[in-house]
Amino acid sequence: MKLTTLFASATAVAAMTLAGATAAQAASTLEIVKERGFLRCQVGPPTPGFYNLDANGDWYGSDVAICQAVAAAIFGSKDKLEIQSVSSQVRFTALANGESDLLSRTATWTLLRDTQLGLDFTAVNFYDGQGFMVPKDSGITSALDLKGATVCVLTGTTTELNLADFSRLHNLDISPVTFEDTNVRNDTYLQGGCDAMTNDKSGLASSKAAFPNPGDHLVLPETISKEPLAPAVRHGDDQWFDIVKWTVHVLVGAEELGITQANVDDMRANATNPSVRRILGVEGNLHEGLGLTKDWAYNIIKAVGNYGEVYEAYMGGGELGIGIGRAGSANALWTQGGLMYSPPFR
Repeated sequence: MKLTTLFASATAVAAMTLAGATAAQAASTLEIVKERGFLRCQVGPPTPGFYNLDANGDWYGSDVAICQAVAAAIFGSKDKLEIQSVSSQVRFTALANGESDLLSRTATWTLLRDTQLGLDFTAVNFYDGQGFMVPKDSGITSALDLKGATVCVLTGTTTELNLADFSRLHNLDISPVTFEDTNVRNDTYLQGGCDAMTNDKSGLASSKAAFPNPGDHLVLPETISKEPLAPAVRHGDDQWFDIVKWTVHVLVGAEELGITQANVDDMRANATNPSVRRILGVEGNLHEGLGLTKDWAYNIIKAVGNYGEVYEAYMGGGELGIGIGRAGSANALWTQGGLMYSPPFR
């Protein structure tokens, strides 16, 4: 299923979702999703790498793959899915009010968001950090050269707060130029409306990849924050929290075990490794606590592949990728010096 919803304001979201929030109190999220027949998954405005639209109007990207994986876990099909494109200003309201079942859109896991917005963050699917981009011909080579600069930034984000902290810490007197829309921010930067642009470094790479002349722009070396990006769900539904969390772990665990989209059928039929047999539902009853079928994890891998395959396709060097190297980064597997690690499937 391919549907797209765009929310313009918090007031509109509140009006649209009152009935959904009431229903969510009466039934579990899994029951609501099953009864509806498809998952409502929230992403942001089109952004290369994470969530973007192809020529046919279909969504793709690493965060979209999380949406597809959850749909596959529940329905056995990644297409039982409605993608909602929501602005950053109302993303958390839309989720908390029940209009979205799941948020999968480059949202940073912070203490305030995790404890004061009625949300729970599940498992990190991308480790990021904030940086700055400048025109190459500006002569700026360090973020510490931005004293007195104007910097384009999206409002209502941790990026805006981090920028203020960085400026204050280093006495830079940076003037933020705030935007609600990514495209307007990018256009303003390209037209010289600010000296630099700040975002998560993956977001900068994504924007740069879409610029008319990407080589004319430089991402500065400093990383000024920690930005663990994770899918989020409404607080209070432990089963749904577990389903989304373990969906992310399936992607990572499959890569750890060498299970791919291409070999998952052979693995399910012939594997002797007990861990592989358990994750694919050949033996054991790991599915019961989630309220899903025995083949839920198999369906995820069959639909979208493992974490490494998703990363390469959309974030790395794949045809649709944005060229962010994984080797040696926090997003590598723990066995390769990174932080990506799945709890045991047992």
